[in-house]
Amino acid sequence: MTAKGRRAHPASQARRPKTAPRPRTAGTKRELPDERRQVLISEAARLFGSKGYENTSMRDIAAVVGILPGSLYHYFPSKEDLFVAVYSFAVSQSLDAVKMAVANRDDPWARLEAACIAHLQGLLDKNRFASVLVSHLSVDNLPEQVVMLRDKYEAVFKELIAELPLPAGIDQRIFRLGLLGSMNWAITWYRPGGETPASVARKLLNALRRT
Repeated sequence: MTAKGRRAHPASQARRPKTAPRPRTAGTKRELPDERRQVLISEAARLFGSKGYENTSMRDIAAVVGILPGSLYHYFPSKEDLFVAVYSFAVSQSLDAVKMAVANRDDPWARLEAACIAHLQGLLDKNRFASVLVSHLSVDNLPEQVVMLRDKYEAVFKELIAELPLPAGIDQRIFRLGLLGSMNWAITWYRPGGETPASVARKLLNALRRT
């Protein structure tokens, strides 16, 4: 058949040169769609908060989300990387709640009380991530990023307590640690149906205020 008689191939059907596949870099994590990432972080937060960091495996998280463990490692190279992502979101969520609670309040005790209520409500709400802030991660094994995020959150309470007209001789650091520790411990004994998180927060703060 002459060249004149041949049928021309449409441009869309023309053969294209094959390109070499891009090499994968070891340890590089893939970008996860925002919606999928949020589901993964939510489930990881729930497990870290209820079982603790050491007792939660990547396999546990993958099973709840419905993906293979290998697929999870594509997005987060290690459990520590995933924990940092979860903790970061939890701190952001908790900071927003506390700052919103203290806004437009002038009295130092009222500001601290509002912050405590916001903290405890987030901690005891199963739909929130604040429980991750007190998950059973060994203090000696805290990733540096987590330590920085934790300190950033506690700094808000440090500033609020510094504004209080406390009696002379009261150690503000001990006051802060005692207050946060008392509230965080509520996650082990609190049961819905009794006192509200707000009521518990007020009573804990009042007990420290009278000492």
